[in-house]
Amino acid sequence: MVTPVITGLAWDTPLGRDREAVWERLCAGDSGLAPVGSPHPLRNTVAAVIGSVPYAAPPGERQRVLAGRTLAAAFADAGLATADPGVGLVLGTSFGASLDEAEPTLHAWADDAAAGIGHPGTPVCVMTACSAGSDAIAVAHALVRSGERRVCVAGGVDVVTEAKRLGHSALSTMSPTGMRAFDRTHDGMLLGEGAAFLVVEHPDSARERGARVYARLRGAGAANDAAGLTAPDPSGRAVVRAMRRCLASAGLSPADVAVVSAHATGTPLNDEVEARSLLELFGDDGPLMFATKGAFGHSLGATGAIEAVATVLALRHRRVPPVLGLRDPAAPLRLAAGSAQPVGDGAGLSLTLGFGGFNTCLLFEGVRA
Repeated sequence: MVTPVITGLAWDTPLGRDREAVWERLCAGDSGLAPVGSPHPLRNTVAAVIGSVPYAAPPGERQRVLAGRTLAAAFADAGLATADPGVGLVLGTSFGASLDEAEPTLHAWADDAAAGIGHPGTPVCVMTACSAGSDAIAVAHALVRSGERRVCVAGGVDVVTEAKRLGHSALSTMSPTGMRAFDRTHDGMLLGEGAAFLVVEHPDSARERGARVYARLRGAGAANDAAGLTAPDPSGRAVVRAMRRCLASAGLSPADVAVVSAHATGTPLNDEVEARSLLELFGDDGPLMFATKGAFGHSLGATGAIEAVATVLALRHRRVPPVLGLRDPAAPLRLAAGSAQPVGDGAGLSLTLGFGGFNTCLLFEGVRA
């Protein structure tokens, strides 16, 4: 079975766009969360936004700018032409700007992003709530593995909007105090925005082009618990199923995993379900685990793609950033607390959990730099 490789990486985050500079800031414990004005009464005005795309601009415009420039950066990093019709596009988001603007379809932003970089094809658009970015990469993995495509650029984009802030405030998923994933005092998440794309390529294509390879995308797995519109199944069975399917598709076992990028929203129920699922699969002496939402906020449909990039970089640099806000862990997980931690030998697993019970897992294997 073909194992696709990752030949391009790009992200646009509240800590910047330069891949290595953002990684260093993450590992130093920097955060992009800061007060963002709102005319509405919210549980918390703190969010992680991208300063180079003004928050006052229309949400649809902000989505298209982030999508276009991050897509172009991923193509450039892989040495591909944006006009190459042989490259497939798989783009994910949650609601994008559609809650705030009357967009004609939920696919229009993806068409605009492709046209904006001069790509002649029609992108596949994935909208599976907070797992959309991960699911886009999983679709690309399937397309390349099956031979349907030689190369895909896949990932997610999402923006902070007033409708999303109001929605999460009303749902009480927004923290009134701050991000503290997996901590005993956790009380919710804080919104963020961003974009990330990975170039998923057939290894023969990468070899023929002489492309740089960052990692191998060994496996992908998904499962839906269908327990409710927003709340997960408390048993965590579907989360474990998604991880087991991912490992099976890679031909690996839990013992082969060295590091996990956890979803880690900071909402008590989600943290508890995720921790229970991770403990069931790995036990209490499992792989090192880290999380990035304390730095980037929860970027909804982009978060899985951003965390996939972080997982690849963790394998490449052999270290992970700390889980910001973690002081008193609520579960016996091996969490990176206080400062950046070294990563041992093994694969990297990225786990994403979305509203509606969407659970998606990606498994990466590092290569020698």
